[in-house]
Amino acid sequence: MLRRSTVAALLLIAGSCVALTTIIVADEPEPQTTPDGKAYDQVVKAGLDYLRLKGQAEDGSFSASLGPGVTGVVLAGALQSGRVTPNEPWVAKGLKYLESFIKPDGGVYKERHDNYTTSVAILAFTAANKDGRYNKIIANAQDYLKKLQWDADESIDESHPFYGGIGYDSQKRPDMSNTQFAIEALVTSGRDKNDPALQESLQKALVFLSRSQNLHSEYNFAPFTEKISADDLGGFIYTHAGATDSKAGVSDTGGLRSYGSMTYAGLKSMLYAQLGRDDERVLAAVNWLRRHWTVKENPGLGQVGIYYYYHTMSKALETLGDDSFEDSNGVKHVWRVELFEELARRQKPNGSWSNAAPSDRWYEGDPNLVTGYVLMALSHCRPIPAAK
Repeated sequence: MLRRSTVAALLLIAGSCVALTTIIVADEPEPQTTPDGKAYDQVVKAGLDYLRLKGQAEDGSFSASLGPGVTGVVLAGALQSGRVTPNEPWVAKGLKYLESFIKPDGGVYKERHDNYTTSVAILAFTAANKDGRYNKIIANAQDYLKKLQWDADESIDESHPFYGGIGYDSQKRPDMSNTQFAIEALVTSGRDKNDPALQESLQKALVFLSRSQNLHSEYNFAPFTEKISADDLGGFIYTHAGATDSKAGVSDTGGLRSYGSMTYAGLKSMLYAQLGRDDERVLAAVNWLRRHWTVKENPGLGQVGIYYYYHTMSKALETLGDDSFEDSNGVKHVWRVELFEELARRQKPNGSWSNAAPSDRWYEGDPNLVTGYVLMALSHCRPIPAAK
C-alpha cells in the first residue's frame, strides 16, 4: 500500500525560492500481532482431531483414571478454541460425562481434587453456556468454590497464613495453584465483577496472593521475604502457608526461588482481583517476568510444568492487555506469535502435545490433559480477526 506525504524536498533553488512537491513513499507494514490464520487453524484442528478420534473414551471421558478434571480441561480448551460447539456429538458426550460428577453441594468432583475439578468444570460449562443451559450448575459450583476458601467460616482471621487461599481438598493447606484456578473460574464465568460476594472472595484471595509473592511489603512481611535474592524479587512461590514451599527450591541467599508458572498465575490473579498495573505487587511481578522472558522453558523449573506454564502465561498476558511484552533488555516480544510458533513446533505428529520423562511431573505425560492446556493457551493467541 502507498501513502502520500508532503515532504520538504529541495528540488530547485532560484534565489531564495524553495520548491515543495508531494512524493510517494511506501507505507511501513503493520506489525503482525497474532499468528497466521491458516497455520493457526491447522494446529488447532490437529489438536481437536486427536482428542475427538483418539483421546476420548466411549463414556465421553478423557483420561478418567486421573479424575474428571482432565475432561474439564479438555472441554474448556476445545470450546474456548472457538472451533467446536457444545452440540457436536463428542463435545456433548463429554459435557454429559462431566455433569455426572455434580454433587448436591454444587461441587463437580469424584473423591479428591474437588477445587481443581470444580474450577475447570466451571470453565467448560461457561464456554458451553451460550444459551444459558448451565446457569444453575455454574452458580452452584461458584458457591461451592467460595465455601472452600479459608476465612472466618474456618474460625481464622486475616492474621492466619491460610486466610484467603484454597487448597486441594476441604480443610487442606492452600496453595497458589489451587487458588489461581478458583479465582479464574469465579471471575471468568459470567458473574458481575461488581457482585459483592465475588468482590469479597477476591479481596480475601488477594491477602493470600500477596503473601505468596517474593516481595517484602506492607502486604507481606513473612520471614522468607527477608532472604529474597535480587533475581527472585517480585516472583511467586507455591505457598507461604504452613511449611513454605517453592517447587523451584532455595536460592543462594536462603530464600525461596520464584518460578515462571506461579508468577504468571500470581500476576493473572492479581489483575483479576482488580489491582491496577501501577500497584507495587503487579509491577514487581511484571519486572520478574521481564527478567525471565522465555517461551522455551518454565523459568526456574526448566521443562517441568512447561504446559501449565503456557496456559497461565497466555491468560496473564492477555489480561495485562498489551500485544507485545518488553523484556528487561528492551526487546519487545509479540507474545502471541512467539507462543504460537513454539507450541506449533512442539506438536506431535498425531496432533497432541505431552511432556516427556523425566519432566512429566503433574500428569504432563498425559496427552489429553496437555492438549487441553495447549488449546486453552492457543485460544488467547487467536488470529484477529479469527480465520474463517
